[in-house]
Amino acid sequence: MTADTRLVTTYSMWSKFRNCRRACYWRYVKQIVPIQQKEASLWFGSLIHECLEIWHNTRRLDSVLEHIDRTCLTRDSDPGVKRDWNVARAMMTAYAEQYPTEDFTVVELEKEFTGEIINPATGAKSKSFVLSGKVDGIVQKADGTTWLLEHKTASSVGGDYVSRLWTDFQVILYSHYVREALGIPVSGIIYNILQKPKLIQSAGETEEEFESRHRALAAKNKSGKSSAKRKLPESDEEYQSRLAEWFKEKDAFLRVELLFDTDDFELLRAELWELTQQYLDARRRDAWYQNTSYCFQYNRACGYYPICSSKNNPLVIENEYEHCSAHTELEKINDSQASVF
Repeated sequence: MTADTRLVTTYSMWSKFRNCRRACYWRYVKQIVPIQQKEASLWFGSLIHECLEIWHNTRRLDSVLEHIDRTCLTRDSDPGVKRDWNVARAMMTAYAEQYPTEDFTVVELEKEFTGEIINPATGAKSKSFVLSGKVDGIVQKADGTTWLLEHKTASSVGGDYVSRLWTDFQVILYSHYVREALGIPVSGIIYNILQKPKLIQSAGETEEEFESRHRALAAKNKSGKSSAKRKLPESDEEYQSRLAEWFKEKDAFLRVELLFDTDDFELLRAELWELTQQYLDARRRDAWYQNTSYCFQYNRACGYYPICSSKNNPLVIENEYEHCSAHTELEKINDSQASVF
């Protein structure tokens, strides 16, 4: 049997190519990423996805908390990691209380698939590409219908967030591929949304801050004295307790169901095929054009802006970027993480 030499692609790759071909070139052709690419929000989202996989596989909160502890080993020296550690522990504890049982049965978790990219005009398979992906979960309801389970962490779960879910074309596309590649008749998508609190752990007062406050209070007192005490840093236990109260008061967890729409897939399939033809042309001519409208999307610089703004300076590439495999979203939890199962 002849080996399949077609290029494995993902929705993330095609989305980046659509947004900016130059960014796609650096990420998926040259396979480099900024050394400091892991933004706190993305890192936290990945951690919660891993926790949810463990929870839905084992229903053991202790295993989830152990995974958080093991992942956040640098929490004593890194304030950002420490905050994520505290929030993740509080979030997953509250999640376990919110969903002690489920109205569905887990069929698969972190399920990968690979499917054909089809020419909508002829029905022919692409000779150059296949599409691969991974879905968070596949679950079955009591009525026998099968649904994708998609985890989302968000800073807010208001009406605007919910109303935008229908534009999540990646999950819609993956729904179809799960049906086609795995033979699983997916009826719809269950969005499992977890809201991340904005509460910050109190650092307490410095000696200077306390002295200033103490003098101000004393000046307002007839005796010229004050019994105020210095505000000490909030302990991890106090912070997690405050987070737990926040999760009880807020509607922090939300489930939204969307039915599968075949019309959406037909549009996406046509766009995907068009993108493959544009990619082949860009690769043939080595013409990876930059979309300057994408340089500061979401009010922050693209990760590859330093390369583009330096006119591809090799020193910038060498000092600020590192190699990273093309499709890390397809990689599994490593052995040390998987041991909790």
